[in-house]
Amino acid sequence: MTKKLLTLTLGLSSTALAAALVLPALAQESLLPEGFGNPAETPAPRPTPTPSQTPAPTSAPKNGTTPPPVTSTVGTTDTAGTPADAADEEGDDGEDVAPGTLKYDLPPGARRLLTRIGPLTPESGGLAPDAFGVRGQYAAAIMRRTNGQFASRWGQILLRRALVSAIDTPDTINGADLAAERASLLLRMGESIAARWIVQAVDYDRASPRLVAAAQQTYLANADPAGMCPYVPAGLAHGDEHSWRLSAAICSGLTGEAGPAGWAIGRVRSSGKISNFDILLTERVLGATGSGRRSTTIEWDNIDRLTSWRFGMATATAVPVPEPLRTSAPANIKGWTVLAPMTDMANRVAAAPEAAARGVLSSEAYVSLLSAAASEEEPAEALALQTDQLRAAFGSAQGADRYTAMQGIWSAGITPVQTYAAMVSTARAAAALPVGTEVGDDPWQLLGSMLAGGYDDNAIDWVPTITVGSRAWGVLAVGSPRPLNGTTAGTVGQFSGNDDSADYLRSKFLLAGLAGLGRIDSGAAASAASDLEVDLGKQTRWSRAIMAAAERREPGMVALLAAAGMQGEWSKVPPYHLYYIVRALREVGLAAEARMIAAEALVRV
Repeated sequence: MTKKLLTLTLGLSSTALAAALVLPALAQESLLPEGFGNPAETPAPRPTPTPSQTPAPTSAPKNGTTPPPVTSTVGTTDTAGTPADAADEEGDDGEDVAPGTLKYDLPPGARRLLTRIGPLTPESGGLAPDAFGVRGQYAAAIMRRTNGQFASRWGQILLRRALVSAIDTPDTINGADLAAERASLLLRMGESIAARWIVQAVDYDRASPRLVAAAQQTYLANADPAGMCPYVPAGLAHGDEHSWRLSAAICSGLTGEAGPAGWAIGRVRSSGKISNFDILLTERVLGATGSGRRSTTIEWDNIDRLTSWRFGMATATAVPVPEPLRTSAPANIKGWTVLAPMTDMANRVAAAPEAAARGVLSSEAYVSLLSAAASEEEPAEALALQTDQLRAAFGSAQGADRYTAMQGIWSAGITPVQTYAAMVSTARAAAALPVGTEVGDDPWQLLGSMLAGGYDDNAIDWVPTITVGSRAWGVLAVGSPRPLNGTTAGTVGQFSGNDDSADYLRSKFLLAGLAGLGRIDSGAAASAASDLEVDLGKQTRWSRAIMAAAERREPGMVALLAAAGMQGEWSKVPPYHLYYIVRALREVGLAAEARMIAAEALVRV
């Protein structure tokens, strides 16, 4: 029992522990969120140090040095549905509270208004308070329809930064509702810790029904059952009755009230609305608190998916999750797994490559995690080999030996995600490699690794050694802090002559990046576009929306729309999307992020 209590205690302290190790870092038009354009406001139906908001930064952020960094029922991991709209909870002075929520006494100066929500200020690397403009319902609708699975690692890093910034709440939406959409999108992105920051930025007695539902999912993602307790009364009043009754049972158990806990469990079981397996997991938590009547054995027979409830309850009580369920879990739950320090280290390492490739883990955090895992007794053979190669990549005396070690790490990846994650892990080592080192005729992986960590100043030092028209030249042409000389339709043609990607997609992305950055004149761009048979000026509701946001100087909205335009894999992102994304980001002062996204596209296709 002592061991169980200790495990639960660790589960209830996940954010503090996670911060010690982890520093948080579209397909065709049919996949785009609906409603893009310039609609009138209508009510809804119901690490990385990155450049601050200044014009055209000259150097990319070095990912991994700045800590910022769903609403489903028990039986699902769906993160899009939310309860009906709450009534506006905030009066002119921000002090009114909706019925059915709790109220606690705090000095007026300690109360947090709903007019500005978020932990990251411009002084600490966040965006300006007006970064999302004044269209609150419009922004919330886009967030709600964005699935959180983005082609670009840098797109995710930028959107996380925007979503955790201290943002002014537009008059057209309740601040708690907007916070709920921000937290829910972060959860779909796998950013459980960042989602918790947003939820905790709103006093729980001011939480709207949307935020109450998002809070439950957020604390499940952080494997912190106790965090749900302040929201139980409002959850029972406005949310899913049965899942909140299970939460109420856990909270009663945490306060030593075994009777109410047992009554709540019994009522949910008799309803037949919740899987008995999920009820057993709840009883496991109660047993860990000392309020359970008997020991609960958890067997995963006939369980075909890992939901948010199952993840949160199992992780909080150290219940092993079968490997097939972890492997088939949604990408966002894999992100939660990596960020939960109480999770078994082997499971965190298994989920880490995808988290690193997506931007949930910074390069530094990924290497730290691998190092911590390798320091345990009898690490896996593959892990030991990987960390030995990382040590050689960082610490060998000769540059040639360091580069050989990096090549070994890059070639070990079986899937494209694993290969790019390997490049993320070597970002700092690649940046430190002496320029005179022999790296072959086309070291695009070396440069791609540097830019995966934002080391663009180091990458540009390699320009004299690069052959014009090579893949490495293309990566530098869009990723370097300043334009390369001699970028013409002819050099783009040379690049496409060496392009082995499907339908010359890599060449089309190069042209889109150069045109969006303004690094190729309009005549040369038109000539190259004709040769490649690509229309970069195609107009859609999405393209008009992102350029309108850029004209209004709304970097947060541009970042959100950019991410919405990169849902899915890079092979499904139309080249004109990349053009508009790069152009819009550059126009709102996010040129460094624009360059990193463009370079990433050339590396990953």
